[in-house]
Amino acid sequence: MQTPLIFDIKRYAINDGPGIRVTIFLKGCPLSCLWCHNPESISAKPQKMFTAAKCIGCGECVKACPNRACTLTAQGIVTDPQRCELDGACARVCPTLATEISGRYYSVPELLKVIEKERVLFDQSGGGVTLSGGEPLLYPDFLNQLFDRCGERRIHRTLDTSGYARTDILLEAAGRTDLFLYDLKLMDGEKHKIYTGVDNALILSNLTQLAATGVHIQIRIPLIKGVNSDTENLERTAAFVARLSGEKKTVNLLPYHAIATHKHTKLGHRYLTDNLQEPSNTDLQQAHDIFSAQGLTTLIGG
Repeated sequence: MQTPLIFDIKRYAINDGPGIRVTIFLKGCPLSCLWCHNPESISAKPQKMFTAAKCIGCGECVKACPNRACTLTAQGIVTDPQRCELDGACARVCPTLATEISGRYYSVPELLKVIEKERVLFDQSGGGVTLSGGEPLLYPDFLNQLFDRCGERRIHRTLDTSGYARTDILLEAAGRTDLFLYDLKLMDGEKHKIYTGVDNALILSNLTQLAATGVHIQIRIPLIKGVNSDTENLERTAAFVARLSGEKKTVNLLPYHAIATHKHTKLGHRYLTDNLQEPSNTDLQQAHDIFSAQGLTTLIGG
C-alpha cells in the first residue's frame, strides 16, 4: 500500500463537510492550480519551509545539519537544495519553529487514534472525517482502508477531490464515502490546462459517472476574477451541474483570496498572481444568481 505524506491534521474543522470534523490533508496532487491555497500539498515529497520573521539567528540548525546545507545570513537561513536531504534535523532543533518540514507519515491505526479522540464532537454535531489534499485519490488503498475503518465505527466520511483520477478508483471510493466535495474550476478545457496544468475532460466525465451512482455530492467552485468569473463560464458550469443525475446539487462559491502568499514565501517560491483577483460583491452576486436560476442551492463560502 502506498502511504501518503500528511502535511496537516485540522481539528474542529467546520467547512469541510457537515458538523465538526477532523480534516486530514495529504501531500501530492496531479493538478497545479495557480491559486492553490495549500501549495505545500502539490508535491508528494517532504518540503522545507522557512519563516524569516521567526528566525532569531541562533544557528542551531546550522550546527545540526549533517550535510552542512544550512547557512546563516543577514536575511536568515539559506538552504543549499543540492546538499539538503530533508532529514528534518534543522526543524527538530529550531527553538522558534522558523524551520519546518512539511509532510510526515501516519499509519491508518495512528490516524484512527487521532480520530477517536473527537468522537464526542462527531456525535454531538453530526460531524466526521474529511480527507483532503492534495488529491486523496492518488492513494486509493490508503483511502479505502481508512474509510472502511471509519465506516465500521459509524463515522461520517467526506472526500474532498478534484475528480482527476482513474474512474474505477473514484467509483470504488464512492462505495465507502458519505459525501463528495467535488471541485469544478473551468469548463473550457484549454483554459483549464493553462491554469491547473491538466485538461478537464476526465474531471467532467468522472463527475457525470459519480452522480449516476446516487452518492451525495456537493460542488465547490473557487471563484477567481479574471479566470473563471465571466458569465459564459458560469452559465456553462451551472447548466452542466444542473444536468447531473440525482438530487439537485448544492454549490459552494469560494471567493479567491491571496492567503497562500506567505506559504509560497516559506517554500521559497514566487507566487504568480498577476491574473488572479478577488471577486467583488457584484461578481459573487452574479455567480450566485446564475446558479440559483438553474434550481441549485447556492452558497457563498463554506
